[in-house]
Amino acid sequence: MIIIEFLRQFRIGGYAIFDLTVSFLGIYLLSPLLSIPFRRFKIEIPKKNWLFLTLPISILVHLLVGKMTPMTKNFIDLQGHYVLKVLILILLVLGLKELKRTNKNSLKR
Repeated sequence: MIIIEFLRQFRIGGYAIFDLTVSFLGIYLLSPLLSIPFRRFKIEIPKKNWLFLTLPISILVHLLVGKMTPMTKNFIDLQGHYVLKVLILILLVLGLKELKRTNKNSLKR
């Protein structure tokens, strides 16, 4: 655990660089698997869009499980942190922007 604590001490704006890096790397590596359930509903999500959706999804998941991280607390704080809120909304829009509906013939089984 000492190694994790050491890696998490490096921060940008109060957020651990290690946590952000692991989140983006995890989504990048898991994006092909994450896209499979959406293909059943004829929705194609490019890998780039998964990267845009990383932070909005992480905030949503942390809210659902009740784990209040600094970013989650700052996002739901009504009194400030507007730059974070705008950034998350922009990432959400960019992540949802290039979703494509596929036709039945293009589905791979």
